[in-house]
Amino acid sequence: MSGANFDLFFDPAYGQAITVGDGVQRLTAKNPSPFTFHGTNSYIVGSASVAVIDPGPDNEAHFEALMAALAGRQVTHIFVSHTHRDHSPLAARLKQETGALTVGEGPHRPSRPLRDGETNPFAESSDMDFVPDIAIGDGQTISGDGWALTGALTPGHTANHAAFALEGSDILFSGDHVMAWATTIVAPPDGSMADYMASLDKLIARDDRLMLPGHGGPVTSPGPFLRGLKTHRRLRERSILERIRTGEDTIPEIVKMIYRDTDKRLHGAAALSVLAHIEDLMERGEVVTDGPPSLGAHYRLAGG
Repeated sequence: MSGANFDLFFDPAYGQAITVGDGVQRLTAKNPSPFTFHGTNSYIVGSASVAVIDPGPDNEAHFEALMAALAGRQVTHIFVSHTHRDHSPLAARLKQETGALTVGEGPHRPSRPLRDGETNPFAESSDMDFVPDIAIGDGQTISGDGWALTGALTPGHTANHAAFALEGSDILFSGDHVMAWATTIVAPPDGSMADYMASLDKLIARDDRLMLPGHGGPVTSPGPFLRGLKTHRRLRERSILERIRTGEDTIPEIVKMIYRDTDKRLHGAAALSVLAHIEDLMERGEVVTDGPPSLGAHYRLAGG
């Protein structure tokens, strides 16, 4: 397998609670974009007493659809995979309405300290207000009436990204770390490629049979798909090294070459992904630059 086989078929069925597993329903918010696919998936886990995973953006129609789907059921916990604004903001309103406890790895933070003069391009899309009532640890299980979710911390897309395993099943709620429709954006300083790859290896070592992501449809064969994602990233890394070797020594030049078939609206995110790869390559001693790595720096192979 040379890379991941992505699945672009997905019916969001806006406003409807769709059963996607035993005791699991999915509602998709109508917030489509090049970054969110058809929208953000929220999940309801349980029967009479439930948990909600990733309540989504502060969207009135989605809130009303969630409350309609939850009618007659008690919400005890609200799990948040990470604090981008398409996933966590509705947690505050849902908590106020239901009295549920919020659960997440922690507040939003960059994966590394900001360098002098550097800004976080994803700061406006990050929910800086979310602070979980319960900071879940790796391997920690939170239980409700008839359900239990165990945290699997997966930093990379963000520093505070977490996946949640549904105990008694083979289901992992993978947030934005693993999605069937596309690769995950890893954009410094919000994200870290080294962390992302380590988290990918962590999930490869698991034996999940179904992954329910934050956007798009399920990953039905996680093992081969995860290995394909890893191969895809290593091939991208190899392409970056080859471009530097042949003289395209800036990130804009690299993006122009290796993302020439990608929607140009995504080239800004692609540039940050290349930066994430280069930061990782620099930490491993394969690429160097004068001064700290940045979008405007000139790069060369180590020893070249």
